[in-house]
Amino acid sequence: MTEARPAFYALAPGGWRDYVTLLHPPYTAWHLSYVVIGACLAPHLYEGRLAAALVAFFLAMGISAHALDELNGRPLQTKIPEGVLVGLTVVPLAIAVGIGIAGALAFNGWLLLFVAIGLALVPVYNLELFGGVIHNNAGFALAWGAFPLLTGYFACAGTITWTALLAAAYATLTSYVQRVLSTPVRHVRRRVASVSGTIELRDGTREPVTRETLAAASERSLQGLAAANVVLAAALLVLRLT
Repeated sequence: MTEARPAFYALAPGGWRDYVTLLHPPYTAWHLSYVVIGACLAPHLYEGRLAAALVAFFLAMGISAHALDELNGRPLQTKIPEGVLVGLTVVPLAIAVGIGIAGALAFNGWLLLFVAIGLALVPVYNLELFGGVIHNNAGFALAWGAFPLLTGYFACAGTITWTALLAAAYATLTSYVQRVLSTPVRHVRRRVASVSGTIELRDGTREPVTRETLAAASERSLQGLAAANVVLAAALLVLRLT
């Protein structure tokens, strides 16, 4: 049986491909889309602030959080040296914090609260600190769904309104669905060595049960949800810029 890759988006292992896989490209794009959605819902869109927020989240979540996650048990099975992963955790996160502090000094000191929350979320979630209190479906949904959207909104509006909270609820729910779908897929891809069995239908025919059939529907749903959120963010951005 062919060895299953640890994620549907994982490239063949080795070299530069490990670094692309480390970024979790569809999921990173998905959660960056929440930043865009939040910013676009603000009364006024500040393109520079949105760009800064996107860069900060890409560094902190797309790189640092994923590098730290890979350090914690190698779930993606990359061969990236441990020292490099440590550097990819610390340096991008420090730059992201610097961007947030600069933003707070430039227009609103309350942005420091978002910086502090983001700085805490990376180790607390990915290292499952405090008994893994937020390393669950609800914690994931709030940390990587609601938080990016609220940050994007606040970066442009300087406040949080009911519009932002309702949009954050949307981000929370879609992120919750993401984790519910992805958890069994990760289990099948990363822990299951083999699958055997059949499904017997009422007409007497049989369908094979394989590792691929167990994961296929959930992975197609995840791909569709990721694409839908990115398209929504792009549509809102185009609407605000025209």
